[in-house]
Formats: sequence, C-alpha cells, structure tokens
Amino acid sequence: MSATQELRNRRRSRLRYQLRVKSNGRPRLSVFRSGKNIYAQVIDDSAGRTLASASSLDKDLRAGIKTGADKAAAAAVGKLVAERALAAGVTQVVFDRGAYLYHGRVKALAEAAREGGLAF
Repeated sequence: MSATQELRNRRRSRLRYQLRVKSNGRPRLSVFRSGKNIYAQVIDDSAGRTLASASSLDKDLRAGIKTGADKAAAAAVGKLVAERALAAGVTQVVFDRGAYLYHGRVKALAEAAREGGLAF
C-alpha cells in the first residue's frame, strides 16, 4: 500500500472511531466521492444496514445534472438523501466525511442535506 493510501486509511479510521464514540446511537451519513460521481448513504451501525442512499447515478438525478462531479450534483444528492432519510424516519445523523476534507463537493452535499431537513 502506498504512503498516501496508508495516510488516508489512518485518517478514515480515526474519524470513524470519534464518530462511534460521539454518535449516541444516531445513524451515520457517509459520503464517498470519486472522480466522476458522488455517493451518500445513511447507515445504522448498530443494526449494520443502510437506511437511505443516493448518488449522482440515480435515474431521478441524471436528467437534471450536467455531470456527477461538480458541486451542483453534490447538492442534488444531498437533498435527495435527506428526502429519503426523512421518509425512513431519520431526522438526526452524524456526518461521516470519510478521509475527505470538508470542502467543495463534500461541503455542498452536507449543506444541502441540512437544508433538506437532516440535523447534524
């Protein structure tokens, strides 16, 4: 494993440990971004299942976005995942940014999820 991947894995595990300690049983809103798309899912770690998910590949969003790799697509995914989480009965989550900085697409997704009704 390269040094960059090792640092990313250490940062991700450090963040997930802190989220587990401070979550108080709330589900986790996890974000993954690739070069072409962005994905978000609300995960219940105690039950080990996904409660809601959305990505820039969803058929609902494909027509409305130009590309899956910009802030507009991330905001659309954030609103959609918030909508689906509220439909599943989830109102409070902890935000898991993974190894990514809270900036750009990750920040746009988080802010859109907050506007959509999720509290974190």
